[in-house]
Amino acid sequence: MVGRAAYIAVDWGTTNRRAYAMSEAGEVLDTLQDDRGVLALTPGEYPDAIAQLRERFGAQAVVAAGMVGSTRGWREAAYIDAPATLQDLAEASLAVAPDVRIVPGVALRSGPRPDVMRGEEVQVLGAISSGAAPPTALFCQPGTHNKWIATVDGAITDFATVMTGELFALVRTHGILAGMLDGAVADGPAFREGLRRGSEARNLAAALFEVRAGVLLDRLAPADAAAYASGLMIGADVGTRTDLAERPVHLLGGGALSALYDVAITEAGGHAVPVPDGATTAGIHAIWQAISKVRA
Repeated sequence: MVGRAAYIAVDWGTTNRRAYAMSEAGEVLDTLQDDRGVLALTPGEYPDAIAQLRERFGAQAVVAAGMVGSTRGWREAAYIDAPATLQDLAEASLAVAPDVRIVPGVALRSGPRPDVMRGEEVQVLGAISSGAAPPTALFCQPGTHNKWIATVDGAITDFATVMTGELFALVRTHGILAGMLDGAVADGPAFREGLRRGSEARNLAAALFEVRAGVLLDRLAPADAAAYASGLMIGADVGTRTDLAERPVHLLGGGALSALYDVAITEAGGHAVPVPDGATTAGIHAIWQAISKVRA
């Protein structure tokens, strides 16, 4: 490890944990990534997990974000209402042990639909605080549960969670399409044809059955079925957005799924702007600074 760590930042997910030794200036000095997510720990095991991180990184203060503050985690850090800023997250952070804080999530409690997020808020606001995205922006964070997040003047004001990734995994492994979707999922003619069909489909359930019918009637090559179905579902997701032409979409996270959303957003007439790595640590660092000022 280079330099002395001022504190430890932890992105504590459901299945994975990413911990960072952070300097006073917000530099990442050392990292640890493992499978010690919240599903691998009972509430009583967290103090030992924190002690191990402190021994590894040589710092005392810990700021943790993500599912560690959920009902499945160490202790529940209650959601705060949107609009929410980094300062709001810092003020609502939960002290669960000496020098250990858990960052809360954000909720939409009123209005036409309820929604919640836990972890994505730190990444979005971290991208803004680091200058990687403007204070007023539209974000897309692909994943098992894709998030569309709108910010105004550095505050999360609205968001929508779409179970696209989870639904694809379910139809791929269970039900009538299981066994038909074993092929590769990648950008190409089949994926883009799926995008077009998904963007216009008023009934996604019916459009999904077309995958089976297409294979059986030799209108869809079996090897292309998975890519087509993925395009169908991502196209239906992206196709719900009516504001893609109004402003860039700041794309959070890397990897193959983000690349597919980049294609889908472009095909839908939008412009995707990838956000560089480091947004999560930038967000936790800003929260740590705010907490430190309050305690000073």
